[in-house]
Amino acid sequence: VPFERVGLAPHNLRPSTMLSTIALLATSASAYVLTPVGRVPSLHTSTSTNVAVQMAVKQVPHGGTLVNLFAEDKEAVIASATATVELNDRQSCDVELLCNGGFSPLTGFLTEEEYSSVVDEMKLPSGLIFSLPVVMDTSDAAIDVGSKVLLTYQGTNMGLLTVASKWAPDKPKECLECYGTASIEHPGVRMVAMERGSHYIGGTIEGLEVPVRDFPCKTPAETRAELPEDADVVAFQCRNPVHRAHYELFTRALDAPNVAEDAVVLVHPTCGPTQEEDIPGPVRHKTYEVLIEETKDTESGKKTRWAYLPYSMHMAGPREAIHHMMIRKNFGCTHFIIGRDMAGSKSSVTGEDFYGAFEAQDLAKSKADELGVQAVPSLNLVYTGEEDYVTADYAKEKGYDVKKLSGTKFRKMLRDGEDIPEWFAFKSVVDVLRAEW
Repeated sequence: VPFERVGLAPHNLRPSTMLSTIALLATSASAYVLTPVGRVPSLHTSTSTNVAVQMAVKQVPHGGTLVNLFAEDKEAVIASATATVELNDRQSCDVELLCNGGFSPLTGFLTEEEYSSVVDEMKLPSGLIFSLPVVMDTSDAAIDVGSKVLLTYQGTNMGLLTVASKWAPDKPKECLECYGTASIEHPGVRMVAMERGSHYIGGTIEGLEVPVRDFPCKTPAETRAELPEDADVVAFQCRNPVHRAHYELFTRALDAPNVAEDAVVLVHPTCGPTQEEDIPGPVRHKTYEVLIEETKDTESGKKTRWAYLPYSMHMAGPREAIHHMMIRKNFGCTHFIIGRDMAGSKSSVTGEDFYGAFEAQDLAKSKADELGVQAVPSLNLVYTGEEDYVTADYAKEKGYDVKKLSGTKFRKMLRDGEDIPEWFAFKSVVDVLRAEW
């Protein structure tokens, strides 16, 4: 279907709806086990390595170089530790992306100066755009500037953090600036208020090992090596199984007017913690793998690449859209598909959205040139018996019969063993969901 037929119609931005700001954010007790083994009074120094990307991939990393923090002499790094922290799932994703360059140009967790700049200005002190703070937290008074903290996760030594900065953050301000609200009904606010400790610590990281995950996560360098030379790469972010409408959306994005010929799509699902009601990671992974197998020999499948991202969603709406674009830039992507209310969430009290439907698209388009990644607004596709998937506007213009199936109805049909129409979901994906979920 030509892009002109399925192109986006003009729309009006809807004002965001926010809950009233709560006066106080709770500060949780530390959830980390710390084992001091001595103190080092020396000042923070960087031992990380920035590796210039010498690849034919069209896109340059954010900041110009792809960071690689993995140490050569791992035993010596481990031996230098003065404390140990067991990471939670969210923190382990952050450490992995810091070490492999997914968060380039960062070489560790943000210091107080860097944190304040990102929160206040959406930039690093250098002036480089960076939309969400990447921070490590603690409530342990024994950890201070100069501490060398071994970061472990489920039996894996992931890295060593040399603490250069420690401070008590203004959490309500962070939430208001980054999430647009301080309501505890927002999952990102709830994480900051109830999961993070009283203080943040920043400094460089020396990478050690990578944990085994349900999703085999390629590094930015590995992903770039599998992308075509000198071609546009359009990234598609998701955290749920891919159904027919999603597949049509990201494959047709290659026809967007700002995407060059011979482009490919990189489907890049997140595999870290998401929202409580999301489908478990192992099940999602299986749905992706069977879909890859089912579509690999089709024309669309031949233009599609897949990789998995160890990232934990903040549901931060517009700011998170920029964050995703920056990460995918480091993975070699030149374009990024922005859907309605991307990375948004609803209040569990009022049911209202925290962000307007097009706020993320609007911010992404306004920052695209500065970031070096172009936004591709997602198409509002519907299924019709007359012409398969077309835009809602086109279907309305033609008077087509639009078929609908809600998520609630779909889940009920799954549980009841009813047949799922193949215009809605791929049979291979349905089979996995029935067997595993």
